[in-house]
Amino acid sequence: MSRFSQPDPELGHRLSRRGMLGVAAGATAAALLGAAAPANAATGTAAAPAPGGATPATASGAKGRGRPVLPPGRLGIQLYSLRDKVSTLGFGPVFAELERYGYDEVEFAGYTQGSAGPITLAQLKRLARNHGLNPIGSHVGYYSDDPNAYTFAQNLTKVLDDAQALGLKHIGTASGPFRYGSTVDAWKRAAEDFNTYGAAARARGMKFYQHNHSEEFSFATDNPKVRLYDVLLKETDPALVHLEMDIYWAYVGQFRFSKRPDGTPAPFEPLNYVLRQPDRYPLFHVKDGESDPSNPYGYNMTDVGDGDIDYQRFISAVTRLRGHRLAHHWQAEHDNPAESFTFARRSSAHLHSLREKC
Repeated sequence: MSRFSQPDPELGHRLSRRGMLGVAAGATAAALLGAAAPANAATGTAAAPAPGGATPATASGAKGRGRPVLPPGRLGIQLYSLRDKVSTLGFGPVFAELERYGYDEVEFAGYTQGSAGPITLAQLKRLARNHGLNPIGSHVGYYSDDPNAYTFAQNLTKVLDDAQALGLKHIGTASGPFRYGSTVDAWKRAAEDFNTYGAAARARGMKFYQHNHSEEFSFATDNPKVRLYDVLLKETDPALVHLEMDIYWAYVGQFRFSKRPDGTPAPFEPLNYVLRQPDRYPLFHVKDGESDPSNPYGYNMTDVGDGDIDYQRFISAVTRLRGHRLAHHWQAEHDNPAESFTFARRSSAHLHSLREKC
């Protein structure tokens, strides 16, 4: 049975993330974030440190004898997965747990996540660094009908100011390029927007990126032979617009859109997109799913390591490219984990345990 609780889980994910992002709209930089509770407030499912200060990888045992698949210093987590803990405990206890679990980086999805009480961006940056966590990126909305919305289209300067205050190297959106529709020309127009945001981010020393769901791999309504994701890649400047592949949603896209609307085959392999243009993918979402052909999306989302996506193969293929061992950042994520600290701990342990095949 599908673990999705909504008839359209992808739409539900977009709306819930968009609603959370909207919390930040109109806020000042000094009051964007929730207060951080004392680090010892985290309780419940938090794992005890491994004996002798070992990392989760050492504690869980390595799979195989090759070098670790996961590059050192490159494991992050999308804080959307921990929004329940941030809202109840604050950022401090959450960051403390992530440090214990062996995470190196964090990616934001808005800067409040329901947490109460003001804290400045500078304080948040310092709090993360105090726990050995590098703020690597953030998701912000693409556009809105509200002229005051906290989105790239409506408040680009404010979005970039805040990202710069946090010291982010990447600033992006999880919104699809559907602003003008699903035709080829509509996506060309969206690509122009993205090029504009990318140029502005680059001028600040940051990279603009777009995070996919599965619909990006669908076909243009005016030309069903054209995959929309290919339009995005072709029409955006590689020097200005980067991609964060959500690997789970890419494989959902493979399941849903390996045939054109007329039924003719149109197979694709998500990994091949990365191998053809590895420099365009500085960030990844590492999300897992159990294969389920009865689910219209093809998978049931799981904790990383419990599903059928071969991350030993995927991460190895990318990091073994010449010059790319440390060129990418891998962010664990689960849209609706059963217990978010458990998800974070188990996902880190699994990814640290993976070894390259000798």
